[in-house]
Amino acid sequence: MFRNNKLIKLLGIKYPIIQGGMAGISESILVSAVSNAGGFGVIGSGFAAPEWLDEEIKKTKELTDKPFGANLLMQNPESADLVKVVVKHKVAAVFTGGGDPLLAMPHLKRAGIKVFPVVPYARLAQKMEDNGADAVVVEGLESGGHIGESTTMCLVPQARKAIKNIPLIAAGGICDGSTFAAALILGADGVQIGTRFLAATECQINEDYKMAVLKSTDEDITVVAHFTGHPVRMIRNKFAENIHKIEKKNPFLEEIKSDRFMGNKGGANADLAMMLCGICAGGVYEIKTCREIIEEIVNDAQRLLDSSVKFTE
Repeated sequence: MFRNNKLIKLLGIKYPIIQGGMAGISESILVSAVSNAGGFGVIGSGFAAPEWLDEEIKKTKELTDKPFGANLLMQNPESADLVKVVVKHKVAAVFTGGGDPLLAMPHLKRAGIKVFPVVPYARLAQKMEDNGADAVVVEGLESGGHIGESTTMCLVPQARKAIKNIPLIAAGGICDGSTFAAALILGADGVQIGTRFLAATECQINEDYKMAVLKSTDEDITVVAHFTGHPVRMIRNKFAENIHKIEKKNPFLEEIKSDRFMGNKGGANADLAMMLCGICAGGVYEIKTCREIIEEIVNDAQRLLDSSVKFTE
């Protein structure tokens, strides 16, 4: 299934599965577990300080000798210093989001670090390729956290036509073998998965958060903070309902800051916390190790692709 896969060759990994760099969630234990299982783990730095990222990279290197990367939020006021940290440690790849990565890209590439921008539009995927990106992640609105306006199913084939020479990674709504296989059929070279890894044994979020993921159906996932211009998808709870009430009342008076949407593991009272989550949580039913998750996804996708329906004899 993965013969001559461009993403596998580019990163030196076994499976074309990227673990999403979820801010405040994707830390050394989860990241190393994904990389050790044959995928590609990604530290999510969000609005964290450079010192935090420095320590997490060191911890991850102690737990795996496999390649891993870091996700850098361009809106972080200390993003320039975060770039210096990943350059110092020479991580395999940097995933960028929340802003324009073009200023940072030359510095990263000169250090031999591969750059994978995360974008919400096919037009931006082409722009990133034209400006030297090594691969691009196109993320549909099905994903957890900050979302765009296009669905993964529509975005991936359009991005496939837009970019010519670099690997395309599909993100948003991918959590099992069938959605992985669908992404490959649509033209992706690999996938980025976040929500499914929330229910990984190695994921260090609050247990109530994990249970909320397992219990959620598609109707339990909602989008909040439209008025900020950066809507966020999460599990419906009291926190989400309070935001909805504010939006209905007068969103322009609300003082919610973007950093309240980052770095959250669930807290002592998960019902009052922002539990970022994608729509595909309705397809996540049990907690498993990262290795079990990855191997299950790959094996199920292989079986589905091998037994594809033939419409003509």
